[in-house]
Amino acid sequence: MPCGPRLLQQTVTGMESLRGQDSKQNGSAQFVGFEIDGQKYLFRIERIQEILTPGSVTRIPDVPAYVVGVSNLRGTIIPIIDLRLLFGLAPRTADANTRTIVVNVGDRTVGCMVDAVSQVIRIPLNQVQRTPDTVGADSHRSIEGFARAGENLFILLDADSLIDPASLAAAHRAGVPSVSSPDMVP
Repeated sequence: MPCGPRLLQQTVTGMESLRGQDSKQNGSAQFVGFEIDGQKYLFRIERIQEILTPGSVTRIPDVPAYVVGVSNLRGTIIPIIDLRLLFGLAPRTADANTRTIVVNVGDRTVGCMVDAVSQVIRIPLNQVQRTPDTVGADSHRSIEGFARAGENLFILLDADSLIDPASLAAAHRAGVPSVSSPDMVP
């Protein structure tokens, strides 16, 4: 379920305190859950700077279609990528649930547009599995693994790989695999 303005504010406000906690506490890790085209995804919470409602974006010429443009985030210009377009999905008009997840990797900061942010979640490490070799080929190296929480199966994205400029092009060419299992409830 997408989070509304009140839950989003709590999520953003609580991000700093969550990031400061031991991410391996009790054999679990924290993630930010989000959705794209009905599929559930995760980023590790330590990579997230903040979650924003989409703001003003300046379009720039001669960039791949998944690069929406750049945005001024309190004086810092950051690129904004639409993960739907990056993964080869049909474009969608932003609505009240659309969010931009600001991701930090090293000295790079990128805004990732998603259909909705659903939750901040702690998942036991024994429920996180590495990407199988058949899915983890070079074209899908931005998929770190899969995580199960209750009846939900999430694709865990590797933010380091995903926002690396060389990996962006490879992820776009490959798209993201459809994940479904007959014993999983969406």
